[in-house]
Amino acid sequence: MRNITVAIDVMGGDHGPHVTVPAAIRCLARHPDLNVILVGPQDIVAAELKARRVKTGPRLIVRHASQVVAMDEAPALALRGKKDSSMRVAIDLVKSGEADACVSAGNTGALMATARFVLKTLPGIDRPAIAAVMPTISGHALVLDMGANVDCSAEHLLQFGIMGAMLVSAVEHKPNPSVGLLNIGEEDIKGNEMVKRAAELLRDSHLNFYGNVEGNDIFKGTTDVVVCDGFVGNVTLKASEGLAKMIATTLRAEFKRNWLTRITGLLAMPVLNAFKRRLDPRRYNGATLLGLKGVVVKSHGSADRLAFEHAIETASEEVRNNVLKRITDQIQLLQRVAA
Repeated sequence: MRNITVAIDVMGGDHGPHVTVPAAIRCLARHPDLNVILVGPQDIVAAELKARRVKTGPRLIVRHASQVVAMDEAPALALRGKKDSSMRVAIDLVKSGEADACVSAGNTGALMATARFVLKTLPGIDRPAIAAVMPTISGHALVLDMGANVDCSAEHLLQFGIMGAMLVSAVEHKPNPSVGLLNIGEEDIKGNEMVKRAAELLRDSHLNFYGNVEGNDIFKGTTDVVVCDGFVGNVTLKASEGLAKMIATTLRAEFKRNWLTRITGLLAMPVLNAFKRRLDPRRYNGATLLGLKGVVVKSHGSADRLAFEHAIETASEEVRNNVLKRITDQIQLLQRVAA
């Protein structure tokens, strides 16, 4: 089993090296086949390592980068003006083959623009998509696109379905994952012309196409993969995050209402803690930029150490299970059939 090297944009996210460096160290301790390249200003990274009494070595390397992409920076400006940013250098390491994957909690638009410019897309893929895992009653589902492509064609949605199915098949070892197309109803007559055409293409493909699914089907776990355009996907994601926060805030307020509800809350604490662990967003952190000639994973900007660890592990698993080759093979199969 070969070692896997992950380049980490140390400066990305709301917390920067205070989160990314310790998360990388913990992942190294748990995964003997993992190597890490910490990318960022040499003095800042060195200070973080010194504070944790960790030294560099064959499995832990520091690569200097003199610039940082701000969270609110315009993607075009970051792409043109910050060629020595921690984000750009980490992606360059994937391009050169020094790293197998890149993980960043930085500016999403800048990460997508830079990764697409540097790495380019896989043969047969027009646009990369952001794929994220969402919890369901039965486990979890992969949803894409989550915001990279607001306007999509039917062919793009077909490509998203292929990429999502290959990712789930590889990482979760499911030989034939089901794929659903997010729509306003299950019937074939529902949706706009683009979605109807996408359903036809998915139905004629080699995928295990379930058919149209509605928003509530995501959380039911009706299919392993849910396909949609980036506008719908991003609204779905943000609405889900908002709902989760609203439920948590409301529960806390109700249990603090009076002495009786406080006692009830104490009695219910084991169930509430189990519920919290099951839906903990940190366990689902790490959205993949699928369709690129390299593995790039976007961590949530506000991720803590546990969440960022999960993003690193997501990237490692995709490399370990040869996701890029699986997507390429399936696209080539589709092109041969079309020809």
